[in-house]
Amino acid sequence: MTPTLVIMLKEPRAGRVKTRLGRDIGMVPAAWWFRHQVARLLRRIEDPRWRVVLAVAPDRAMTSHAWPIRFIRVPQGAGDLGDRMGRLLRSMPPGPVCIIGGDIPGVTRAHVARAFRALGNHQAVFGPAPDGGYWLVGLKRVGAVPAGLFQGVRWSTETALADSVASLGGCSVAFVDVLADVDRAADL
Repeated sequence: MTPTLVIMLKEPRAGRVKTRLGRDIGMVPAAWWFRHQVARLLRRIEDPRWRVVLAVAPDRAMTSHAWPIRFIRVPQGAGDLGDRMGRLLRSMPPGPVCIIGGDIPGVTRAHVARAFRALGNHQAVFGPAPDGGYWLVGLKRVGAVPAGLFQGVRWSTETALADSVASLGGCSVAFVDVLADVDRAADL
C-alpha cells in the first residue's frame, strides 16, 4: 500500500492565512510568504514513495490556482484542527498516512521518509516542534483510528503534543526530527 502524505493548506489570501505572522509583517506579505513557502515545500517533498494529497481550506478553495493541479485535493471540512485531522486520517486510502502543515520551511523528503519508516514499528508517529506542538502526525492505520483521537487537545499551546499523544489511548508512538513552523516574524 502506498503511503499518503497529506499537506493541510489554507488558501493564501491576505487576512485569512498566517494571521499571527501577518500581525508582525503585514497580512499581504504573510500571505505572499505562505504561497511561496508552499510552492517550495511541494517541490521539496514530492516523491514517488508516497502520494501527496492537499487538504485545503476553506472548502470552496478546492479549485484555487494557488497550487499545482497535479496534486489530489480534498476539503478539510468543518471543526477545530483535531476534527479536521481526524477526518483526514480516517478518509485516506488504505495504508500509512502522515499529515503536515504548509508552514514548515525545514521539512525535506528525508524527514518524511523517516516518519513513514517509523510507522513500520509503531502505530503512530509525531514530529515534535520546539514550542510543544508538532509539525507532523502519522498513523499506521492497521486497525480503526482511535475514537478519542485529538479530543481534549489544547491547540496552539506547549501541551499540544503531549495532549495528542494521550488521545491515542496507549498506541505505540515514535518521535522523529524536531522542526519548527513559522507563526511569527521571529520564526522567519
